[in-house]
Amino acid sequence: MPIAIVGQFRIPVENLAAARPLMIAVIQASRAEAGCIEYNYAEDLLDPGLIRVSEIWESREHLAAHFKSAHMQRWIAERADLGLSSRQVTGFAAERGEPL
Repeated sequence: MPIAIVGQFRIPVENLAAARPLMIAVIQASRAEAGCIEYNYAEDLLDPGLIRVSEIWESREHLAAHFKSAHMQRWIAERADLGLSSRQVTGFAAERGEPL
């Protein structure tokens, strides 16, 4: 069953320029993973430093493999150095989507 991930985290505004290329790298690597349907980070236009997260994975097994990947382990270390805080990420069991 697919799993949808929705969440957010904060990066200090003064670290956003350094964070953007690192986020791009993890997004590109994650999108190339088996089982990745969607993987997105977006800066909140009304709240500088707030990054919104949305992901869709084919299964919990694919998501578990994602967290063990080398690029995710690297991103976990990099984001700590950037001052990432207030991380709130939730997974939801999902049915296949349909256009609305």
